[in-house]
Amino acid sequence: MPTLTQVAPARGWSLWWKPLLFLAVAAIGLYYVKWSPYYTKAFVAADSHSIGGSIINDNPASPVAAALAYAQVYFLAIWKAAVLAVILGSLLQVLIPRDWLLRLFGRAGFASTLRGGLFALPGMMCSCCAAPVAAGMRRQNVSVGAALAFWIANPVLNPATLVFMGFVLGWGFTAIRLVAGLVLVLGVSLVAQRVARPEILPEAAVEAVVDASSPDQRSFMARWGKTLWPLFWTTIPIYILAVLLLGAARVWLFPHVDGAMGNSLLWLVPLAIIGTLFVIPTAAEIPIVQTMMTLGLGTAPAVALLMTLPSVSLPSLLMLRKEFDAKVLVTVAVLTMLVGVASGLVAMLVL
Repeated sequence: MPTLTQVAPARGWSLWWKPLLFLAVAAIGLYYVKWSPYYTKAFVAADSHSIGGSIINDNPASPVAAALAYAQVYFLAIWKAAVLAVILGSLLQVLIPRDWLLRLFGRAGFASTLRGGLFALPGMMCSCCAAPVAAGMRRQNVSVGAALAFWIANPVLNPATLVFMGFVLGWGFTAIRLVAGLVLVLGVSLVAQRVARPEILPEAAVEAVVDASSPDQRSFMARWGKTLWPLFWTTIPIYILAVLLLGAARVWLFPHVDGAMGNSLLWLVPLAIIGTLFVIPTAAEIPIVQTMMTLGLGTAPAVALLMTLPSVSLPSLLMLRKEFDAKVLVTVAVLTMLVGVASGLVAMLVL
């Protein structure tokens, strides 16, 4: 019979190799998809004060043409990140011990919500690409606040986007985005946590005992497949359909901008609503707003778009429909609109 000292090293390695594998996959994937391209783009932004043209500036002739054209441009921009997100969201459920996740993100309070936001910073994903990872977190019983903070912080507090914004639009816009983003990530997540039904979470120690007493005997690939397929099926098809519908709807959603719009409050609320529902790739809000301001859009509605366009979207809300109550997702959407309006009003006074 093996002694305790003989068993302990084996159990220690068995405990650590899976999280280390998850970190390796995440680091390699994010370096290829996000970190390296964004590092190069930062120099482009600094030199040219631009990161490209507006993704909605093609003036489609019909809704069908608009849907197909936008879907092509959008998915070419995000497909690598989307694949990585589904992989990470599924691996999270089989490689990270559940009791670890519960210790970090399991409690419904400020500390877990803050850690969820901090956990998002290296990801730098758009709201739709962050959604599968947030879904994976919720399937491991992570608190509503922590999962929402992770989801919203990915696009809103994206360090690369903040740098691009400073070089392209000015550091005043970056400062407002950062402050309002913190309010959005922490405030909205905590409010939505209160709106959610009371959660009964098992203690981390109890989870650890249960997992240890009844280990899953299936192979790693079998367990991964069991998490990968449901995550893919519940997020990606509705994602594609929603992008096509919004691509068609942009014929009516985005008005023709002229100098008369300026800082008109008449446009502030509608653009905040449109920004909350519409879907864009990471950092695409910057060239959209830059182009619209060149055509005469005022600071207030521009900042409202800067806050709402990346934060959430109709596709990402639908992708998470099975992981959060509908009232939680509606709360997030409405509060995002309100933060966008408030940010626009503040920007009109200080910029």
